[in-house]
Amino acid sequence: MNDYLFVLKYRLPPDLEVGAVVERLGAAGCTDALVGIGIAGRLALEFDRTAANAFDAIISAITDVQDALPHAELIEVGPDLVGLSDIADFVAVSRQNIRKLMVGNPAAPLPVHDGTTTLWPLAEVLDWLFAEKGYPPQPVLRETAMAARSVNMDRQRLRYDVLKRVDLQPAAG
Repeated sequence: MNDYLFVLKYRLPPDLEVGAVVERLGAAGCTDALVGIGIAGRLALEFDRTAANAFDAIISAITDVQDALPHAELIEVGPDLVGLSDIADFVAVSRQNIRKLMVGNPAAPLPVHDGTTTLWPLAEVLDWLFAEKGYPPQPVLRETAMAARSVNMDRQRLRYDVLKRVDLQPAAG
């Protein structure tokens, strides 16, 4: 058994009272989570959950949240896509150090989004830092990032499948 640190982000129904959210989460077994409610209509839960593996930890937390808040919509699971500052925090070095290693380096992992904020899959970055740069391995963090990525990709696939079925023909009129 390991302790897995991860974040679940949700969109809440507009009629849900914040005080009730915290009570319901506690009653559903989410006592191992820090609750963040800084953005109206959003909920972030930082879990520290013990489980046999990261995927089980994440799925059990999602199930507990859905039991407590059945109309809440999962936005994303983290850690998954990360920026330079996130990477620096995970490997305990400065952002400038990570920037120097990654930006403009043709051997660095490809970002999944390149723009004002560039995002990389954390597991790929950890593997590269270990294999190519000699950083110490972080197996529990890597496992958590892989599980988060799997859940996020499955959710995106479902959303895409729904979009493919939408008929975009103009209404007759």
